[in-house]
Amino acid sequence: MANTQTTGYYFAPPSHWPVVGSIALFFLAFGGVLLFNGYGVGWISFAIGFFTLLYMLFGWFGTVIRESEGGLFNQQVDMSFRWAMSWFIFSEVMFFAAFFGALFYARVLSVPWLGDLDNKLLWPNFSGHWPTAGPFMPPEFSPMHAFGIPAINTLLLLSSGVTVTWAHWALKKGDRSNLIFGLSLTIILGLLFLTLQAYEYGHAYSELNLKLTTGVFGSTFFLLTGFHGFHVTLGATMLIVILFRSVAGHFSPDHHFGFEAVSWYWHFVDVVWLLLFVFVYWV
Repeated sequence: MANTQTTGYYFAPPSHWPVVGSIALFFLAFGGVLLFNGYGVGWISFAIGFFTLLYMLFGWFGTVIRESEGGLFNQQVDMSFRWAMSWFIFSEVMFFAAFFGALFYARVLSVPWLGDLDNKLLWPNFSGHWPTAGPFMPPEFSPMHAFGIPAINTLLLLSSGVTVTWAHWALKKGDRSNLIFGLSLTIILGLLFLTLQAYEYGHAYSELNLKLTTGVFGSTFFLLTGFHGFHVTLGATMLIVILFRSVAGHFSPDHHFGFEAVSWYWHFVDVVWLLLFVFVYWV
């Protein structure tokens, strides 16, 4: 359990972790460039960067956790963390707003405009209806409809929002057993979501001919759902860390912002999925 908090604002000492993170990102970027240009040796650089990044994450987060459990963070530091997490989630909102804006532009403005053009020489068989792969010899494909796996995934994420809230209330009441149980259920639901999404992608590629290269619909579909799946993966990873910390006895009813930050992030992921379900799958 955390010790009594200090009265002064805590300033972290100089750290080597940002340098380690920069080195990791360099190797990741360098390896990615090599791979994109067909050089198989890029996997070596990419692997070095990936494992260096993991080392940095474990080391840096471990340092912050030890500082928190050591009672170095007072209420002022806690407020700083809350503002930082709030602005981070706001940046994520703007990130997805840009992608939804691209979807809106293509679906509501660009595609109907191309369909209304009185120029059948360039696009003789093009009809400005959504979903479409685009005007240039669009391949035959079937869109991923809302009912089926997307509806099941919606139920899973909504249920995970309930279980993480249940875990939060258990923590505020000092009920550690229900805290751990609620977190475990949330993680299981999140991993089930990712498993079904991976199966959905395989089904789209093999049976629906819906691919990243399937024109504007394919690119917007995989861009939005893929980045959301990436965020679910990050959220599930953070929940697993919080679960391990809960089992280790970390957090108390009045000192648990680490849990709250991950809970905020998970609820944000839930809301984005609801928007995806309505505006991407409901075609």
